[in-house]
Amino acid sequence: MRVIAGKARRLNLKTVPGMETRPTTDRIKETLFNMLQPEIPDCRFLDLFSGSGAIGIEALSRGAAFAVFVEKNPKACACIRENLSFTKLADSGKLLSMDVLQALRSLEGGESFDCIFMDPPYRQDLEQQVLAYLADSSLVDEHTLIIVEADLDTDFDYLDSMGFAQLRSKEYKTNKHVFITRKEN
Repeated sequence: MRVIAGKARRLNLKTVPGMETRPTTDRIKETLFNMLQPEIPDCRFLDLFSGSGAIGIEALSRGAAFAVFVEKNPKACACIRENLSFTKLADSGKLLSMDVLQALRSLEGGESFDCIFMDPPYRQDLEQQVLAYLADSSLVDEHTLIIVEADLDTDFDYLDSMGFAQLRSKEYKTNKHVFITRKEN
């Protein structure tokens, strides 16, 4: 796994040993960031369920102003620290080693994020829990783009009732990216 583009281009990233995380493949990451490219320069990026930190690091490499990484697995946190240090992007990143909902509560009251990416463990409805929290959070404004990586079977039919709209979905062989924003009033 490597950084695809930007300041840290071609640098290899460490991954978390074992099967607890599913690193996003380089091909899917490249497709994702091609779609996100207009949003990334100077943005505030939130990477939830960060794993190795590859998505947030890609955002920083491509010009995001700041990224917050949220991960509770201690081995993954060590991996994120190493990857931030190796890519020389540590000054632009902040790691919160805690549960995602706990981290969101700790960030409440600060600036909203431009992009929020989450890749929660599949089939545990964690994306729905996080979106339910974000529906009334100061971390999301009318310009925030939320991207959820989920398995192909994950249903997002509840978005409307939470005040969100699905902008689009990009499907791959085994998973998909769903692009979400707050509905306009």
